Amino acid sequence: MSLSRKIRFYFTALLVGSAGILLSCATTPPSNLADSCEIFNEKDDWYSAANDSYEKWGVPVHVQLAIIYQESRFVHDAKPPRKKLLWVIPWTRLSSAYGYGQIKDSTWDWYLESTGRMWADRDDFDDVVDFIGWYGSVSHRKLGISKWDAYSQYLAYHEGHGGFKRKTYKKKAWLIKVARKVDARAKRYRAQLKQCEDSLDKGGWFF
Repeated sequence: MSLSRKIRFYFTALLVGSAGILLSCATTPPSNLADSCEIFNEKDDWYSAANDSYEKWGVPVHVQLAIIYQESRFVHDAKPPRKKLLWVIPWTRLSSAYGYGQIKDSTWDWYLESTGRMWADRDDFDDVVDFIGWYGSVSHRKLGISKWDAYSQYLAYHEGHGGFKRKTYKKKAWLIKVARKVDARAKRYRAQLKQCEDSLDKGGWFF
């Protein structure tokens, strides 16, 4: 192999390797999911996206984060478990839910059509926080749910607007328990954000 071909080979390998590392860093969940400041410190472009969604739709950042935590633990390509054929063989998945927000195909299509954001993806954090803001604003308009009420917002998110209106969640004690956990986590995230929002608003942490 000539010197020039060797240089091109190693340069290409370096580019591919670097792209793989960057992709891995972009899609790996934050190391500390319990602290909203740590989340945004590690994923330094996430705060801007979440805050943009808040300014656009009115659903606060801490509510967005609490919903994503509950749905996927910040795993970008999360999917529901598969059903088992004959109790052993992995079969079809329980639903079409996918991504950070575990959003079903039909709901995602509704969002795309309503917002015109046809390029959006469910495994892209920026797009998912915009979706959560949009969905929460629809929940507010249709059901009168406060955009700051993480408990009710999550119930509407999980059950759909029709289900929430019919109060289907009242027959699901486990879901009410989960919604309370979402609400408690949102409150913790909010308290934490109060300690670091000034730095985040300036574009970074300063020591």
